[in-house]
Amino acid sequence: MRYSMHSLIGLLLVAVLAGCSSKGGTTDGEMAAVDDRGMGAGEGAYATGAAGAGTFQGMSIDDPNSPLSRRVIYFEYDSSDILAEDQDLLVSHAAYLAANPGQGVSLEGHADERGSREYNIGLGDRRVQAVRRVLELQGVSAQQITTVSYGEEKPAVEGHSDTAWRMNRRVEIVYTGY
Repeated sequence: MRYSMHSLIGLLLVAVLAGCSSKGGTTDGEMAAVDDRGMGAGEGAYATGAAGAGTFQGMSIDDPNSPLSRRVIYFEYDSSDILAEDQDLLVSHAAYLAANPGQGVSLEGHADERGSREYNIGLGDRRVQAVRRVLELQGVSAQQITTVSYGEEKPAVEGHSDTAWRMNRRVEIVYTGY
């Protein structure tokens, strides 16, 4: 039953991603610095099959022009839901990892300064688990992934503003073992 549910979720994710392949600009309230991530629809890597376990075609993770060079997933306030704009990026990383089983990745969860230390550690963990689930549904082995939550302890941007908070609500994808 669990395998069937994972397969169904994987198929639904692929269907949603296929329907969300348009490029768009920023909408009201979004920051260009956050949205300008250098990845358009159809660039870089792709995977075939319901779980992404097909062929990998793409660029090196060391190429600054590769979508794989983008390794930060941002989140809304008090949320661990992955934004639609980051789905293709995660599929690209999953395709690379599935094609390179000796490659590992550490998912590092972060939160902004609002909330208690304990709450923010838990929120960072929920965020890394959400990213982990997407990667595993796309064919990445659980043994390739480690997770850690830093909560509010390692901000990307110092400050007490919406801009700083937005940049600190994130999961960083850190490649290991290459």
